[in-house]
Amino acid sequence: MNASNPACIELTKQPQRNSVWGRQSLARQFFIVGSAFSFGAMAVVGLFVTHLIENAVTRNAAASTALYVDSIIAPVLPDMASSEILDETSSRALDETLAQGPLGQRLKAFRLWSPDGRILYSSDPAQIGKQFTPSEDLQKAFSGELVAEFDELDDVESAAERESGLPLLEIYSPLLQPWSGEVVAVTEFYELAEGLKVDLSVARWQSWSAVAAVTLAFFLTLSAIVFRGSKTISHQSRELESRIAELTHLLSQNDALKSRIQRAAAATTALNESYLRTVGADLHDGPAQLVAFAALRVDSGLLSDPGTSKERREKEVSIIKASLDEAMSEIRTICTGLVLPHVESVSLAEMLEELLNSYRARTGKTVELRNRATIKALPVAAKICIYRFIQESLNNGYKHAAGLGQWVNIAQYDDGIEVQVGDAGPGLSQLNSGGSGIGLAGMRDRVESLGGTFHVAPAPAGTIVTMTLPLHNMEAHRHESDPRCGR
Repeated sequence: MNASNPACIELTKQPQRNSVWGRQSLARQFFIVGSAFSFGAMAVVGLFVTHLIENAVTRNAAASTALYVDSIIAPVLPDMASSEILDETSSRALDETLAQGPLGQRLKAFRLWSPDGRILYSSDPAQIGKQFTPSEDLQKAFSGELVAEFDELDDVESAAERESGLPLLEIYSPLLQPWSGEVVAVTEFYELAEGLKVDLSVARWQSWSAVAAVTLAFFLTLSAIVFRGSKTISHQSRELESRIAELTHLLSQNDALKSRIQRAAAATTALNESYLRTVGADLHDGPAQLVAFAALRVDSGLLSDPGTSKERREKEVSIIKASLDEAMSEIRTICTGLVLPHVESVSLAEMLEELLNSYRARTGKTVELRNRATIKALPVAAKICIYRFIQESLNNGYKHAAGLGQWVNIAQYDDGIEVQVGDAGPGLSQLNSGGSGIGLAGMRDRVESLGGTFHVAPAPAGTIVTMTLPLHNMEAHRHESDPRCGR
């Protein structure tokens, strides 16, 4: 995977939130919109429920009052189906009935209507005989419906009642002919409704309280669910952003490691050629010259010439043998540096002991082992890299520092191993000034090809070469070596 992949970049983009509304969380947006919607719904439902309750209370009060008035008024009225006006006796009886007792205390005004909109009787004598255009409420009453309105005195004939400022219940009650059920007249009366006003206020308060309580409970329950969900989403978003950042970092590291491996692989090819040239040069300048010298001595003819004395022949043979022995010794020395021990079957401590003994036998120098890590399972590739690193570092120390004060330190940390090789020579500048630099470059590429680090630094006396290798990405029981850490 590549960190520059557009899909990966797209994951890390944050949504643009330019507006004030866009910067709000989803839970807060829900709370604002939900509050407005809930208050609107509460107002609509509250008005509707309150209207129904007011109508029901008003109608019930009107029905009971109308029944009471009809029970008192009906006996004193004549047959309204045959009479278009009230006689004096009926009018006087109504006056006395409406002026006395509980009915007189409850009623503010009373009218008796004919179907054509004429007032047959009124508690206000000035209105008797007048004719008005029938109102909508009056028409409903003549159709047989009981009509009641509280504090809505908008009829033309109700001017005096409006000016009184009292809470009045206006009631239109149809009068029915007993045997036919036909509506023959309508009574209109206004009841003092102080108690009804209180009842309606209580009903309004109770209905609004109930609607508000239900709406608030419903909204708060939904808000709690939404806020909890929003909190979960925010937590998951933070975790996702963290995972994306971690993934981006890992992809970046992967690209860096990929680049290092590619560079190391390319450098390894060149270094292998350099090693081959170095080995070829060593063989050409050393053993090949000695063998060629021996061949020339053989070709000189002294051994095959019958005139050569025995002493001369023996001397010549000893010279040729000495040249060949020296050539064999140099070949063994070169092979000692090229051939690895059986690192698959030995532990790190055994491999280290064999390496230091071989170095001491070849150079006569003793290396101080300051610390050794006890790692039971070490990958073969790591063993080979450690072996070559120590071998090359000791050889450089012998070449540039005459093997003075050489030491090796191996330490284990959390998920890796650190190896240091130091000496008490002239220092880093002298180390960098001689040779072709193939040894240091080879060590660096060998270590970095396995994901490790390589570092050369001056010490108070001498030079310290350090390498680290991570072991968590290697197979602990792998039985084949990495070709980049071989030669």
